[in-house]
Amino acid sequence: MKPDMFRQPVSILVGLGFPAEVRGVMDAYRHLVEWPVSFRDAAHSVALKACHAALHGEIEAETARGFFAAFAAKHDLLAPETPAIAASHMRRDRDPHVQ
Repeated sequence: MKPDMFRQPVSILVGLGFPAEVRGVMDAYRHLVEWPVSFRDAAHSVALKACHAALHGEIEAETARGFFAAFAAKHDLLAPETPAIAASHMRRDRDPHVQ
């Protein structure tokens, strides 16, 4: 596993509420950089600094993941793991015709 990858992805809601998996520090950093300036706060700043530090090898990726997950939770971005979502993931994994 690459040093900038998370052990467990952080599932967040993007756009019109579609779930997306943030799998590593670079993904988290990208989401934070794209976050609208008018909505940025202390949680955003801390998460952004943590991701920057992780990308430069100053802290562990899992530490940055924790700050990113806390930011996502504060802003109600964490995607709920529902049976329907879990079932669709399993079905997609088994059936090559389902995308």
